[in-house]
Amino acid sequence: MESTKQPGPPVPKKADPAWLSIIPDDLRDFLNEAGDITRFAMRFFREVFVPPYEMREVIHQCYEVGYRSLTLVGLTAFIIGLVLTLQSRPTLAKFGAESWLPAMVGISIIREIGPVIVALICAGKIGSSIGAELGSMKVTEQIDAMEVSGTNPFKYIVVSRMIATTLMIPVLTIMGDTIALCGSFIAVRIKSSVSFTLFFNQVFESTEFSDFLPAFIKSFFFGFAIGLIGCYKGYNSKKGTEGVGESANSAVVVASLLVFVLDLIAVQITEFFGYI
Repeated sequence: MESTKQPGPPVPKKADPAWLSIIPDDLRDFLNEAGDITRFAMRFFREVFVPPYEMREVIHQCYEVGYRSLTLVGLTAFIIGLVLTLQSRPTLAKFGAESWLPAMVGISIIREIGPVIVALICAGKIGSSIGAELGSMKVTEQIDAMEVSGTNPFKYIVVSRMIATTLMIPVLTIMGDTIALCGSFIAVRIKSSVSFTLFFNQVFESTEFSDFLPAFIKSFFFGFAIGLIGCYKGYNSKKGTEGVGESANSAVVVASLLVFVLDLIAVQITEFFGYI
C-alpha cells in the first residue's frame, strides 16, 4: 500500500519591512527597475569575457548600428551646424566679434552639442530598433527556442548588440562633428568670403585636446547606455505583442534620459579635474 503524504500547512509569506510602506509605489517601481538594469549590466560584463565570442554577429551589428545610422546622423549634424552658425552670427555681430564665430561654433559642437545630439538620435533610432527586435523575439518565443537548442541567447543577442553600440556611437560622434563643422562653414561662407582653410584653422586653433578627449570618452558611455536599455527592455518584454511597442517606446525614453544624466555627470567630472 502506497502511503499518501498529507500536505503541510501553507508557509506564511514573509512580510515586507515596515519602512517599505513609507516609500511611494512609483519610487519603489523605479528602484526595482534600476536594480534589474544593474543586474542586467553585470550579467553583460560576466558574459562578454567568456568564450565563445560571436565576432561575426558583432561585426554585423556594427554595420547595422553604424552604417545604417550614418545618413540620419549626418543630415541632422549638418543642419545643427548650419542653424547654430546662422543663429549665432547676429549676436556676435552686435559686439563686433564676428571673427570669433568659427571658434565658438567649433568648441560648442566638439565639446557638447555633437556628442549629445548624436546620442539622442541613436537613442531614438537604435534604441527603439533593438527594443522592438528583441521584444518580438521574446513574445514569439525565439529566445526560448535558442535556449532549448543549446545556444546562449544572451551572448548572441545582447552582448553583440551592446558591444556594437558602445563601439559605433563614438565613431558616429566623430563623423557627426565633422559634418556639423562643414555645415557651419557653409553658413559662414554665405555671409562672408572665408576660405575653407581659414575657417578650419580658426576652429583648430581655438580647440585643444582636452576639449575633444572628454567628449570622445563620454560617447562610449552613451553608446553603452543606449545598448543596455534597448536590450534590457526588449529582452524582458511582456504582455504579448503589445509589449513590443511598449518596449520600443520605453527604450527611447529611458535611454534619452540616461544620456542627459551621464552628460551631467561627465561635465561635473570634467570641471572637477579642470580645477585641479
